[in-house]
Amino acid sequence: MSIAYWCILITAALPYVWVSIAKANGKRYNNRDPRGWLARQDDPRSHRANAAQLNAFEAFPAFAASVLMAQFAQVDGQRIIWLAMAFVVFRVLHGVFYIADKHLLRSLVWFGGLASVIALMLSAAMKVAG
Repeated sequence: MSIAYWCILITAALPYVWVSIAKANGKRYNNRDPRGWLARQDDPRSHRANAAQLNAFEAFPAFAASVLMAQFAQVDGQRIIWLAMAFVVFRVLHGVFYIADKHLLRSLVWFGGLASVIALMLSAAMKVAG
């Protein structure tokens, strides 16, 4: 089951990967006003990387909760691991596609990540119910 915990850790770290890409546009970063600095950048890639960061923060709580729910309900460990790993792959691809401005692929993998979370939560609910 530790693989699922590693997936939670990786997913928690992803926003920081995306924001570091947003800040690495060759211009001097201003740590006194990080949000204002980013808003003033004219590089669309920086804005997309920042949007990927924000979306990664938004997706994290539901994923972490879904893994913990599935574990608590004693869902099959292999099912939890596969769905958790799928979520990580979907979220990495989501950020890559966001930064690369591949909106259709980004949306597709976003739905894949959402489906992984829903599958984990439904697995927990069905295990507890039945």
